Amino acid sequence: MSQGICAPEFARVREEFERNFAERGEVGASVCVTIDGESVVDLWGGLADQERGTPWERDTISVTFSASKGATALCLHVLAARGQVDLHAPVTAYWPEFGRTDITVGMVLSHQSGVTTIGETLPDGAFFDWSLMTKTLACQRPEWEPCSRHGYQALTFGWLAGELVRRVSGRSLGTFLRTEVAEPLGLDLWFGLPEREEPRVAPMIFPSGDAGEDQARFMILIGTEPESVPARIFLNSGGYMLPGPLGFDSRAAHAAEIGAAGLITNARGLAGLYAPLACGGELNGIRLVGKRELSRMRTTVVAGPDATLLHHTRFSYGFMRSTDNRHREPHLRDSMILSPDAFGHPGFGGGIGFASPANRMSFAYTMNGMGPGTLLNPRGQRLVDAVYRSLGYTDDSAEVWQ
Repeated sequence: MSQGICAPEFARVREEFERNFAERGEVGASVCVTIDGESVVDLWGGLADQERGTPWERDTISVTFSASKGATALCLHVLAARGQVDLHAPVTAYWPEFGRTDITVGMVLSHQSGVTTIGETLPDGAFFDWSLMTKTLACQRPEWEPCSRHGYQALTFGWLAGELVRRVSGRSLGTFLRTEVAEPLGLDLWFGLPEREEPRVAPMIFPSGDAGEDQARFMILIGTEPESVPARIFLNSGGYMLPGPLGFDSRAAHAAEIGAAGLITNARGLAGLYAPLACGGELNGIRLVGKRELSRMRTTVVAGPDATLLHHTRFSYGFMRSTDNRHREPHLRDSMILSPDAFGHPGFGGGIGFASPANRMSFAYTMNGMGPGTLLNPRGQRLVDAVYRSLGYTDDSAEVWQ
């Protein structure tokens, strides 16, 4: 059922990966684990295109949604490591047209800016126009006073952080990622997918819209309260978050650089992104960041009720930390349970990439059959649990999925 490599000591990961297909509705997927930068698990299986019966191959790639944010945040941290960006400086120090002098770079990275929604109705295809989106966001009024609370910048994060990368480096977000991260490390990572790569992309399968007990409150409000923050985020996307010719599976969407949701890769590429971060910021002689940046990535800056996602979240500068909401709302699938040292980012539908420096381990899981919730669902969490068991951990999240 699965293809690829799996070291004997990580056999549990293969077992859970295959159970995802047999018992948990997996369609097509990939999972990768690295230790000291070397792959110990690199598996793939299922169907890349369910309608056509096309198998998921070794080089199949897909949209990773919010797992993209880790790549965008890393680009800013690379610039910070070079002394070109100060996280405590106002955004206007690098982007003078930005309308608020009281919002810092760090507030953007830690989801404290309040710039979570867009007031005016966006035209069709707006997400494909970087200039339009950054000009629009530059004059947005925050949903709350900056730094007074935190709330997930679900889609705005990519242009807020990405425009900082562009202003400072003089290169687009996608170009910076390719030249400074992907190409040096030999990774199949794309913001702005070239047309020649399009045949490798697995179409995404949207999760059920049923507001059952597995559905997150964020998703329920999209369909029931059109004036709510979740509805205004999700529905005012120029068609990007909806199935159709302007949606996330269109060629135009894949070609665009959408830093909050548009990274196209597979588990091998995403785990490769985090591998240097699991190994002190450097891998094979290629240094991305230093100790200061790694400390900022793995240190929680904000924690508690999230004004956007409507459950508890924990963020460092640009990355999500382990978040256990089981005791608050045990029926919801809005947890992401990792080791205390880990940092990374999940994506809509249940994919994830993260680094665990204490284990010099990176992990990624990507798929095309999207699941419920806003963080991890049983498929991804079971794979994460299997990795930690393989590393000798005994306290994991398994009971939440019973």
